[in-house]
Amino acid sequence: MIKNCGYKGTCLSLRMLESLQQRTNDLQVEIKKTSDLRLSFDTFLKVEDADRAAAKAEKARKEVLQLDAEIERLRLVYAELMERKQQQQRQIQRHGAYRDFMVRVVRMTKFDDVRELTGHIESLLHFEDHFCKRENKAFQRVDQLKKTLLTLKDNHPLLRLQKNNQLSQLQTEIEKTRSEALSWDRKWNHIQETAAKKTLLLGRIKMATLNLYEMTHDTVEEDKAVNMNDTEKQLDKVKMFIQEHEGIMKQHQTQSQKHDGRYKKHVKVHKAHFN
Repeated sequence: MIKNCGYKGTCLSLRMLESLQQRTNDLQVEIKKTSDLRLSFDTFLKVEDADRAAAKAEKARKEVLQLDAEIERLRLVYAELMERKQQQQRQIQRHGAYRDFMVRVVRMTKFDDVRELTGHIESLLHFEDHFCKRENKAFQRVDQLKKTLLTLKDNHPLLRLQKNNQLSQLQTEIEKTRSEALSWDRKWNHIQETAAKKTLLLGRIKMATLNLYEMTHDTVEEDKAVNMNDTEKQLDKVKMFIQEHEGIMKQHQTQSQKHDGRYKKHVKVHKAHFN
């Protein structure tokens, strides 16, 4: 504050200047505080943005690791599936010969396809297994009853009689089961023998057909020879050969008949002349 002012107006002006100076100083202090606060806030925002970027980068890194793990898992699954596929292809190749044999057997039997024949054979095997199990169970029951009879032989005559009856029934059942099993065995053996005979007959037919085809093949002009295993096509070629030469055969037969007629007439005339 300014003291002992000579003039009232001058003192008032000085007070106003002091007030303005104080206000200016206060504003400068406030501006400095505001500037400091702004710097602090900018620093806070930068730190927060850096934390967010770090969190985002960590999340992206985890996602990449998860994707790599999933890719590795899928690669292993794919390798396993390819291995299974190759194993199945090898099994199909190994079983191809059995399938061809079954197809040939089906052609010689009353069945329409391989599946029906396989089902019939599986049914026979099922019955055979069923009868074997029944026979084993019956033998086990017989042994058990024999042991029981030995234990109760002297003490329970009536029970022994009942067990004897059961034993007789079981023996009858065993004989019946055995007879059925033998019957199925004979049927199965007959099927095998029939299949073998028909397979042999089929082979002979194929060889005869091949011989006929080779005999006619030399006289027929063809662009391409028939496969030696294609019996049906060979038969078709032989049939075509016969049809093509049927007219020639008929003409030859007619000429032969005329020649025979003239010969017989000549013989009759000759005989009449000598008589």
